[in-house]
Amino acid sequence: MRVKKVFNSILKIICDSDYRFYITSCYGMHNKMEDREFLERKFKAVFHRKLNLKNPQTINEKLQWLKLYNRNPKYTQYVDKYLVREYIKETIGEEYLIPLIGVWDNADDIEFDKLPNQFVLKCNHNSGTGMYICKNKENMDCTKVISELKKGLKQDYYLTNREWPYKNVPRRIIAEKYIVDESGYELKDYKFYCFDGRVKLIMINSDRMSNKNTKADYFDENYQHLDFKWGYDNADSIPKKPEKFELMKALAEKLSTNIPHVRVDFYQTPEGVYFGEMTFFDGSGFDAIEPIEWDYKLGSWIKLPQKTN
Repeated sequence: MRVKKVFNSILKIICDSDYRFYITSCYGMHNKMEDREFLERKFKAVFHRKLNLKNPQTINEKLQWLKLYNRNPKYTQYVDKYLVREYIKETIGEEYLIPLIGVWDNADDIEFDKLPNQFVLKCNHNSGTGMYICKNKENMDCTKVISELKKGLKQDYYLTNREWPYKNVPRRIIAEKYIVDESGYELKDYKFYCFDGRVKLIMINSDRMSNKNTKADYFDENYQHLDFKWGYDNADSIPKKPEKFELMKALAEKLSTNIPHVRVDFYQTPEGVYFGEMTFFDGSGFDAIEPIEWDYKLGSWIKLPQKTN
C-alpha cells in the first residue's frame, strides 16, 4: 500500500505541473522566482484557478494583492515578536504584554539554568519552527531545543509564501512567561480580524496544546457564531464568549487603525488580557474557505488601498 501511494505521488508530480510546483516550492526550489510569478503559480496550484490581481474579489486573492502592493515599512515591526512590544506599549499599554524573560541572537547563548521551570521559547520572525513550550524544565532536552531554535533562526519565513513584512526582520530568540487560560491547561487564541480599524470577524482556536487537532470557530462582531470553515474544523461545542471580549475587541481596533486588514490576537488568562501577535496574511492566503461564498464575503470587507510598490 505504501509503495503504491509513493508511486502515485511520483506519477502526479510528473504529470501535474501545478502539483509539481506546489511540492517543489515546499523545498525552496523556487526561492529566486519573482514574487508575483511565485504567488500566481502557487495560487493556481492550491485553488486550481488563476489568481486575479487586476480585480481581486475573494479574501485569499486580496491577501496576495496586499503582499505585493501594500508594503508599509511599519508592518515589519508589527510582525516582529520582539520589536512589536514597543508598539503595544506605546499604543495600548505595557500591561498587555506577556512578561519577557530573555532575548538572544544566538541559541548557544541561552543560559537555561537561569530560566524558570516553565517558559516559552520562540523565534521572533516566523511561526512554529523553533518554538518550544516548556512546562517542566527537568524534562527538557537542551541540546535538542538548541538545535531546533537554530533551525528556526535559519528559516527565511518571507520566502515560504512571500509575506514580505518578514523579509527584513532581524532574527532573535525570545523567552516569555508560560501562561494558560482559565482552563488551567491550555491557551485559547482569540483572533480579531480587523478591516480599516474595525473588528468584523473573530476566530477562537481551541485544542492547540493537546494531542487533538486544532479547532477553529468564527463569530461576527456581536459574537454570533458563523457557519463556515477556514483551514480547520469547528470545535465539538461552541466556545463560550470570553469575559473580556469587549476589551480585547477595543484593543484590537486601536492597534489596527489605518491598516486595510490585519488579524490581532489576544489571550485571556486569570492574570489578565495579553497581546499575542499581529498577522497580515491569515493562512498566507492559501487556506480554503468553505463554503466559497464566505471567501467572497470576507473579501468584500477589504478595501484595497493605493499601491505602494
